[in-house]
Amino acid sequence: MSPRAAIGVATQPLLLIEDEGSVLNFLRMALERHGYACTAAHSAAEGIRLLETGKFHGIISDMRTPGGLSGADVHAWIVAHRPELKERMLFITGDTVNEETMKALQNTGVPYIEKPFRVQQLVDTVEKIFGKANP
Repeated sequence: MSPRAAIGVATQPLLLIEDEGSVLNFLRMALERHGYACTAAHSAAEGIRLLETGKFHGIISDMRTPGGLSGADVHAWIVAHRPELKERMLFITGDTVNEETMKALQNTGVPYIEKPFRVQQLVDTVEKIFGKANP
């Protein structure tokens, strides 16, 4: 068992930050089917509010969310306020042709997967970053 898996993947949820309802439902269903508990936020601002008081094993965030804050802003907040989570983050994006998005992805160094992605790609990436869910 990897050290990350021993941290309690099943006892502490992954925070999912995604404003598109269909994508959020896809993420939640795919991850819960593979044993991960999930908590949802519909914007980066809502995600940060949840991070202020909640305990999470990791964060999966869209790069672009409504309300003026982005996934990069979530990462910056985590670095400043919850540094233990900075290595446990995954971005999802459908906007890699945007120069600003690519610059943010490069600057943070956070792994990312591009939309659209398949369930197995998501699960493989999540297991690599966060460890396998406890049975």
